[in-house]
Amino acid sequence: MFYAYIIKNDNNKLYIGVSNNPQQRLDYHNKNRGAGFTKNQKPFKVALLEKYKTLANARQREIQIKKMAAR
Repeated sequence: MFYAYIIKNDNNKLYIGVSNNPQQRLDYHNKNRGAGFTKNQKPFKVALLEKYKTLANARQREIQIKKMAAR
């Protein structure tokens, strides 16, 4: 299974991504091992988690969420 997710920190900064192990990915973000955007922005917590059967479907949803967030 794959997951599209949104995490946010106490300053309401959001990060949108995809993972097959969202808990591990959250741990990476909170240990400054994830995306450059999340470095020194911790702690993050999950704001949205959606499950998909394929990576392609999860990526499609990630793109859709990012387009909505850009508005």
